[in-house]
Amino acid sequence: MLFFLLAGHALADYPLQTEAIALGKCRGSGHAVQKAVPWYYWLTAHALIHGAVVGLVLKLYALPDPIAVGTAAAETAIHWLIDYGKCARLYSIHADQGMHVLCKIAWWVIATGLVG
Repeated sequence: MLFFLLAGHALADYPLQTEAIALGKCRGSGHAVQKAVPWYYWLTAHALIHGAVVGLVLKLYALPDPIAVGTAAAETAIHWLIDYGKCARLYSIHADQGMHVLCKIAWWVIATGLVG
């Protein structure tokens, strides 16, 4: 399960994160896409993709809907906050990725504790 959570993160943060998302999600980036779509839409969409990946992995392991959806919602919120901080240059991409990996480890620990 941990492998799929981490692989899902890599998928959502790199090939599924287009240049428009990567640049549009940062407040005040001045990227052209922000003229049509506000930064917080881009950041929220990106975070929702991450939440969906976590939820799908947990469903793959047959966790009940309330657990999968609750964890997916938590991932969405936390991913949003972490990326907001990175965009605000509060920390580096290395710290950003480290926090994301710690989240995946936390979801794995919680999920494996629930399914035995």
